[in-house]
This record gives sequence, C-alpha cells and structure tokens, in this order.
Amino acid sequence: QVQLVESGGGLVQPGGSLRLSCVASGFTLDYYFIGWFRQAPGKEREGVSCISRDGSTDYVDSVKGRFTIFRDKAKNTVYLQMNSLRPEDTAIYYCATQTGWGCTLRSGRYNHWGQGTQATVSS
Repeated sequence: QVQLVESGGGLVQPGGSLRLSCVASGFTLDYYFIGWFRQAPGKEREGVSCISRDGSTDYVDSVKGRFTIFRDKAKNTVYLQMNSLRPEDTAIYYCATQTGWGCTLRSGRYNHWGQGTQATVSS
C-alpha cells in the first residue's frame, strides 16, 4: 500500500523548533520530488519547501533561513526542520510527492499526499 505519513507536529512557543517527518511506505522516496505544504484556517494551501532527487531545495520567502528540508534515504523519510517559529507558521503541514515537475511549490503539481500534521505556535 502506497502511503505518506506525517508526524512531529505539536504546540510550541514562538522562537521554538519542531521537526516534521514524512515517512513513505510502499514506495521509495529517492525517485520522487517531495514538497511540504501548509494550510492555516481560512487560508489557501501554501507551498513551503521542496527537495529534488539530487538534493536541491527551494523555500517560500517567509521561511528562508528558518526552515530546512532534507532526506534520510536509509529511513525513506523527508524532514522539515522548523526553527525560530512564529505564530503565523501555525497550520496543518502536509507532505506530497510527484515525479515530473521538478522542485516546485505549486501544490497542483503533486499527486500523492499525506494526511497532515498540526503545528501550533503560541505562547
């Protein structure tokens, strides 16, 4: 069964950190472009970060310098390390995969999605 499962969300104070995980089962992430997206209440889904098969990455401007995406091939997992978190980072975070569009933050290019994990930044 092909599946993506996110985890690592939670409640953190402003300035804190979270590490989100996206674990794949039933297929190998090595061959895919992976994206992290988020959706806050009342807002559209937003592309946060992506990573290519060769390890190149991209980030939305609002998280540059604070978030890092990286792969652990041995664990078939992609992570999103989130530092210096702000209240505006509060959202449900999703990972997604696709094979044909490169490292893109356009959600419509992705065809396989996880169920999401909630990250809340609040004092």
